[in-house]
Amino acid sequence: MNPWLTAVLAIVGGLILAWLLALAALLIVRPRGNLLTEAVRLLPDLLRLIPRLARDPQLPRGIRVRLWLLLAYLAMPIDLIPDFIPVLGYADDAIIVAAVLRSVVRAAGPEALDRHWPGTPDGLAAVRRLAGLPNAPTTR
Repeated sequence: MNPWLTAVLAIVGGLILAWLLALAALLIVRPRGNLLTEAVRLLPDLLRLIPRLARDPQLPRGIRVRLWLLLAYLAMPIDLIPDFIPVLGYADDAIIVAAVLRSVVRAAGPEALDRHWPGTPDGLAAVRRLAGLPNAPTTR
């Protein structure tokens, strides 16, 4: 077999494998129950929250870099999961935002989330559930 063809097939196979692994990871970390619906509903507020957190100099640099990478992913015109795939096609952005938000809140603490939340108190309560925080009411 031609070595170039072998290389191309190996690269294509590797890309397909990487995509399938990313799809499996999304299925594993997706919010359970109605939290996915809440995440999709809150996406506009979450898209305002992320840059606010990313510009916060009080947060560690690694967290801010993670948030800027998330914003870059969200700005890409190509989705990880095409929109024609039922349920996950439209929810992949919400799932990725929720996963990054969970890791940011674990590292930075819920105070940063509370301090920068641009939406309603009910929305903040939903985001706290999405991030795996207790539903205790917070003061803003």
